[in-house]
Amino acid sequence: MARVGGAGGRPGHGGKVGAGLAKVFALAPEGLRWPRGVLFLDLALVPLIVFWAVGHEVYLLSALFGLLFTLLADPGGGLGQRVSGMAVFALLGAGLTAAAFALGAAAWGRLTLVVFAVTLTAGLAAVFGARRFAAALLLNIWFVIALALAYGIHHSGRVTSLTWAQVLAWTGGAALWIVVSLIGWLIRGRAERPRPIAELPGDTSRRKLTPPLAVFALIRALTVAGTVALAFGLELSHGYWMPIAAVVAMKPSLRQAALVSAQRLTGALIGAVAAALLLLAPAALSGFRLVVTERGLEVVALVLFMHGVVIRFWNYALYSAAIAAGVLILVGLPQPSDYAAEGYRVLWTLCGVGLALLVLLLAGLLTRRAGGASHPPS
Repeated sequence: MARVGGAGGRPGHGGKVGAGLAKVFALAPEGLRWPRGVLFLDLALVPLIVFWAVGHEVYLLSALFGLLFTLLADPGGGLGQRVSGMAVFALLGAGLTAAAFALGAAAWGRLTLVVFAVTLTAGLAAVFGARRFAAALLLNIWFVIALALAYGIHHSGRVTSLTWAQVLAWTGGAALWIVVSLIGWLIRGRAERPRPIAELPGDTSRRKLTPPLAVFALIRALTVAGTVALAFGLELSHGYWMPIAAVVAMKPSLRQAALVSAQRLTGALIGAVAAALLLLAPAALSGFRLVVTERGLEVVALVLFMHGVVIRFWNYALYSAAIAAGVLILVGLPQPSDYAAEGYRVLWTLCGVGLALLVLLLAGLLTRRAGGASHPPS
């Protein structure tokens, strides 16, 4: 009888795919952080209720990311170190928020150049240590998301937003975490505190600007800027999902394992499909029912962010899916949805992820060849 697995008893393609998926979705039970997620949800309800009360939900995403990313970038330590570190991060984020929403209606060439510059700068921040590099990548991701949101709002015709108000929303979200961290510092006896997300890099030792580091920063910047040029230059319907998918899917360095890359790519796709299906809910609604449904989707996005905080180190693919879905729901709400719109959203997400994967594969091949040339066998 022929062996199902193929010659030599090796697993067939189906077995390899199944084994690969098992690795991508492997769970680390010790990675669940429910208290952390509940704390984030409690705090995120503050801007949600505030913007519901004033009727300006378009500013919610800026506030949520100001809160979430300042929490992630919290350096821990003594009071002065924590406050100064988070204040600098919040100010940089506010500046990028202002730039993104001011450029929302700019020509595609200008958008491409600015995204390239911001992404390249974030990549080169690795020379200042792993912690600052991680913070720079957070700001880079937020800038692309904010730019996509600004572009979508400008072309939607349904809602409007003011640049200064978006900046205030981001700063308010960041300030909310800074105030909460100060209260925690007072309650716990004014002692030094560890980083809230201890699993993220904390090393601040500087590195040399090596050719591989510079080349990958350049490759990453060209890829993300290229998706912006395609999406905005060709005026693709819902094309801004492409750069969001690309910046989420691309790993920050070639040193990361192939498994992490697969998890980022898989999570981005799952999140996009989930967001597209959820955004179909308000497609045929109007009036009060439309308002209620959109508020419900904002709550869903909030819960997705909360679960992302909980499962960040439980499974990276599911974390990426939760964050991507939450972002895309809030970015997509200002624009009307129908089956064609959802098809475009998923299509451009596939394109963004596909371009990121292609570039990573090519960069990986070049790196292996360069490594082989510089380290010949003895």
